[in-house]
Amino acid sequence: MGKTTAKTQIVQARVTPQLKRDAEHVLDKIGISTTDAFRMFLRQVVLQKGLPFEAKVPNKATIAAFREDVNKLKSYTSTEEMFKDILGKNWRTREKKKYA
Repeated sequence: MGKTTAKTQIVQARVTPQLKRDAEHVLDKIGISTTDAFRMFLRQVVLQKGLPFEAKVPNKATIAAFREDVNKLKSYTSTEEMFKDILGKNWRTREKKKYA
């Protein structure tokens, strides 16, 4: 008879209620439970022998970007509009000359 592994260990983590709600909202859209997501995370830690993502201290530019109010950022309705704004109204002509 083969050896079976029962799911008998309980892992608890303390998080803010808002973080839990936000995470559950995302996971629900994906179609997995918090328990499944946590199990997947732990499996990846084991498989990769470390965190399954790069963990670094953010630099000043990254911190500034985190703090930037996205509502104040300019938005565009098309890539055409964005390139015209960034590169000028003759951006297509400039690009053609660049690669000619």
